Amino acid sequence: MFRLGADRRIVRQTAETLLIGAAGGMLLNSVGFPAGLISGSVLAVAAATLFGRPLGIPSPLARVIFVLSGITIGSAVSPETLHSLIDYPLSIAVLVCATAIMTTATWAYLRYVHRWDGRSALYGASPGALAQILVLSAESGADVRAIIVVQTMRVVGLTLLIPAGLAAFGLVAQVAAMSGRPVASPIELLVLVLVSVASALLLQKLRFPGGMIFGAMVGSATLHGGGFITGGLPWGIAATVMVALGTVNGSRFSGTDRRMLLHYVGAAAGSFAVSVGLAVCFATFAATLLPVPAADIVIAYAPGAQDTMLLLALALKLDPVFVGAHHLARFLTVSLTVPFIARALPSSRRGI
Repeated sequence: MFRLGADRRIVRQTAETLLIGAAGGMLLNSVGFPAGLISGSVLAVAAATLFGRPLGIPSPLARVIFVLSGITIGSAVSPETLHSLIDYPLSIAVLVCATAIMTTATWAYLRYVHRWDGRSALYGASPGALAQILVLSAESGADVRAIIVVQTMRVVGLTLLIPAGLAAFGLVAQVAAMSGRPVASPIELLVLVLVSVASALLLQKLRFPGGMIFGAMVGSATLHGGGFITGGLPWGIAATVMVALGTVNGSRFSGTDRRMLLHYVGAAAGSFAVSVGLAVCFATFAATLLPVPAADIVIAYAPGAQDTMLLLALALKLDPVFVGAHHLARFLTVSLTVPFIARALPSSRRGI
């Protein structure tokens, strides 16, 4: 009986979360907000959680969302987009330098302005690899609550501000419609799903960073980039995936006390300004070196969650291969360096 009640509660919670996310996504999309399906769902769910609604998405459903997101992102790849790979090494080298400087500057801001201890400041400043960062934070005795607030507010802020900023400067259209994209045949869809799921499970088993979404993206991109499949998921499913992924990100605020949020809002806003300001500087520099559209570079250099940035690229009709390569490079840079740097920093939480 207890288990049945728990299952019903999870079903109701999940349904409410998805309905709120869908309402927010459709609202912003209807008024022409760029990537409104993602941005609106993030904003609506985050706001609802801060007003006390116990929202959330179960892990099994989240994994399905990640796989469908990867399939959707990979469907935008074509043989032509792969030809630009030759330009990536220089841009990725600039990105690695940007990541190091961005992390150092944001760490210094949190450490010396808000008096965070060294490790908490490092974890709060790390641009990406959120799941790994939270595990490291808990194991090292850092202030996990503060890190969650700072990291989540940066992801939400980027999700809302990047599309609006790109549209304001005329770098993307106000509404990037996806309904005109070709749809794969039933047999192609079956092959697409089977290959993408197998690739996602393989990378997940190998503990590859972001294995579910990147694995599905690799499987889908291989089929589309090789010219084996020309269509993707039906537009209705692709739109639902965008809303669902935004909902997952918005639900990260679930359980966050508003008073605690206000306590850390200064650190979140200040660190956001530092990291984004430096990202803009490096993106501008990269734009002078590469024959790549400025909007692609902005998304690629944005210090946000890799899954959300990849889907933003798709929603705004940008190059998911270029964006994905850069976010994977940042993810690996952060994952491979932060644990070693953290060992040399003090772990005392005094002053937070």
